Amino acid sequence: MVKFAIFETEMGWIGIVGTSTGISKFILPMMDKLLAFYEITENGDSNCSESLEEEQYGWFLDAKNALINYFKGQHVDFAFPFDLYGYTNFQNDVWEATKSIPYGELRTYGWVASQIGKPKSARAVGNALGANPIPIIIPCHRVVGSDGSLHGFSGGLHWKQRLIDLEKNNGLIREL
Repeated sequence: MVKFAIFETEMGWIGIVGTSTGISKFILPMMDKLLAFYEITENGDSNCSESLEEEQYGWFLDAKNALINYFKGQHVDFAFPFDLYGYTNFQNDVWEATKSIPYGELRTYGWVASQIGKPKSARAVGNALGANPIPIIIPCHRVVGSDGSLHGFSGGLHWKQRLIDLEKNNGLIREL
């Protein structure tokens, strides 16, 4: 059964969707709880009709606390399960490589392509990252162009820069 939760962080209201297996969708912070609720329940996930309670799925409390701490500017390792059923092997390979990018560090699309053994697939890597249903948790914001420029992000480039700055303000961003 797919369930959702909405809660407040330092940067706004976020929503997560998951199953007993793990988290399957994350929405970036929104200014108001109703917007977050709409994004989770009406915009493509109308099957998320039941609210997730903290004790229902073992991963949920860890995910909630990690996200709250992340948006406070704390270094967080997102070590809880995912439910990414229905995506291609290529997408899952890209996301797995992207998960290995340490907090506060940047990598290029070419780097990710090399990590999955397909060094000429940087553009396809970008497309896979664009389909990432759990941004931040799979840190696609840490992937930049070969010249260090920002390209594509599901929440817009302003969010990508904001997330990089959040990590950079902790003095942890290192140059490519």
